Amino acid sequence: MKKILVDSDIILDLLAERAQFYDNAAKLLTLAYEKKIEVFATAVALANVFYILRKIRGNEAAKNQIRNLRLLVRVLPLTENTVDLSVNSLFSDFEDGLQYFAAKENAIPAIITRNTVDYKEKGIVVQTAEEYISGWRL
Repeated sequence: MKKILVDSDIILDLLAERAQFYDNAAKLLTLAYEKKIEVFATAVALANVFYILRKIRGNEAAKNQIRNLRLLVRVLPLTENTVDLSVNSLFSDFEDGLQYFAAKENAIPAIITRNTVDYKEKGIVVQTAEEYISGWRL
């Protein structure tokens, strides 16, 4: 089964139903639901998503959305090594570095994000949801 890490923007596209990005995020998680891919997110991505969702939907609704998401998405830990690699990397955005190195440490070959240009390191495929979905026959 193919493994991917989804960034917080992809999760928010789905849970906050962001109009122009929702369909691709939904298709991506449908692949997880159908057990065609295994989807991961970092704990920090989920924390960021919760923070934004609770402002939009309220605390309990945001918790429920995270609970439901967890049925499809596994959570990657962030270690001291992940933090050290990120802070000493070429990433200008510390969080993007955390995502990248968490994926790398856990042998996840692809990161799905709308923020592809900020991933300067090589060694992991970085794509948008639309790019990733285009490789599947849905």
